Amino acid sequence: MAHIHLEDGAFTLQWISVWWILAIVLISLCLYWMRKGKGIDSKTITIAGMLNAAAFAIFQVNMPLFGGVHMNLTPLIGILGGPAVGGVIVLIVNILSAAIGHGGWGMIGANVLVNMTEVSAAYGTYKWLGKTKVSTFARAGSAVLIGLFLGNIAMIAVILISGVQGVTQSRIDMLYGLSLLAGVNMGVAVIEAIVTGYIVSYIERARPDMLRG
Repeated sequence: MAHIHLEDGAFTLQWISVWWILAIVLISLCLYWMRKGKGIDSKTITIAGMLNAAAFAIFQVNMPLFGGVHMNLTPLIGILGGPAVGGVIVLIVNILSAAIGHGGWGMIGANVLVNMTEVSAAYGTYKWLGKTKVSTFARAGSAVLIGLFLGNIAMIAVILISGVQGVTQSRIDMLYGLSLLAGVNMGVAVIEAIVTGYIVSYIERARPDMLRG
């Protein structure tokens, strides 16, 4: 949902480097966790491949609102894959998206951080609500809304901190415009919450093993 669609050159080289370095550190931690943890079995690889394909496909479907918004299934990635596998998935999706012109190459690091926020927040929310008597649909839907809300906050923070070259607006004006975009994103997030809630509820009935671990 939250995605920095700016082209290369929008951020200075300094901030592009900062976000890339932070993203590389996070991805390295994900790979370390995957290697030193329980390992990656064939089921996890299959789920990761499915999520990767679905997320990349839905990434390219723009809704003509406020310059174009879209769903990206990052909360579903977090719920089914977890933060470590999810981190690798969002990296691949962002690389493939940049390759077809969906955001600049220099934005990949920043976008990985934004999407990792969504993945991790959704995962944590879903697991935490698992300790309650809330239904699976409500758990998944709440995880989507919280994950995407925090992702939008991360997106706004990255842009305000970095600044956009060639833009003469003040930080306050930029915040106002970005807040409007975040509001539109959260409107679409309600749709994604409903869709994800139904998907996770169906998986729980048909393949509950996919939600374990």
